[in-house]
Amino acid sequence: MDSFPEFLNGSSIHDGSDAKVPLPWAGFITLSLLMAVFSITSVVLNTTVIVVTLRHKQLRQPLNFALVNLAVADLGITLTGSVPYVVTNAVGYYIMGRVGCVMEGFCVALFGITSLCTVALIAVERLFVVCKPLGTITFQSKHAAGGLALSWLWSLIWNTPPLFGWGSYQLEGVGTSCGPDWQSRDFKNMSYIICYFSLCFAVPFVIIVVSYSWLLYTLRQVAKVGGGAAARAEATVARMVVMMVLAFLVSWLPYATLALMVIFNPDVQLPVLVKVVPIYMAKSSTVYNPMIYIYMNKQFQRYAIPLLMCGKDPWPTEDDASDVQTVVSPMNNKISPE
Repeated sequence: MDSFPEFLNGSSIHDGSDAKVPLPWAGFITLSLLMAVFSITSVVLNTTVIVVTLRHKQLRQPLNFALVNLAVADLGITLTGSVPYVVTNAVGYYIMGRVGCVMEGFCVALFGITSLCTVALIAVERLFVVCKPLGTITFQSKHAAGGLALSWLWSLIWNTPPLFGWGSYQLEGVGTSCGPDWQSRDFKNMSYIICYFSLCFAVPFVIIVVSYSWLLYTLRQVAKVGGGAAARAEATVARMVVMMVLAFLVSWLPYATLALMVIFNPDVQLPVLVKVVPIYMAKSSTVYNPMIYIYMNKQFQRYAIPLLMCGKDPWPTEDDASDVQTVVSPMNNKISPE
């Protein structure tokens, strides 16, 4: 698609023109308001994760490195994808032109794949800490840093080609946001999409599923034998990671399914809601991870809640002696009660 449809190229739904629009005015406004709520929440929560971790040394652990990276990626998705989505839906058409579409598609895809790779890294980190698949080899800070650098590099490598002609970024859904072009039958575009989906979604997805399944099995074994306080605390952290993985997959699988459907049948006629809901779910995924993290990690919670409440803590923590937390040493990943 080399040019935008008429109603996406400046013909507003307010001006009484006969241009066909995919949604009524109320539909666009509803999408705009919903995404505005998610965008504000995402900015507040992800910024809190970043600020609190940078402020407190005791939170600077390998797992938290990945969580901060995930917050940065989610914040990037919000600022480059969700916020423009609020504006374009408010006016009823895409207002940023071809260059804006390409830049939005590139940025959202860059942050999105980085986020997916980071979730895979978090699952692997928990696998090493809880299940110890390689015996005495532990997951250290240098491994976390290397994994995070690789996630950004991998995403950059595979999202740059459309800027130079292999693949492209085009309008998607109801024409108020941009992403990789899943519909073009051009050989260069098709070859890119196949490689992109296989290496940027399928590979991290397999890593997540394998790690997640292994974690669940280990958690069940720990539950059967009872385990000590430290083991139970480690199991709590593992459950938090499982929740994050599930939230991410629930958010992004519908979008991936829609993309695959269009790839294999580009002429398929889909209802408007089928086109909109997966995109909306993917963009709203940026609020789930910090919510899960703040809710399930009490060590982080005791710093985050006062920051969010302007210094007040409506839920004071219990006596530290009775509140067992997982503390993973950056040097040896040993677990000890807090």
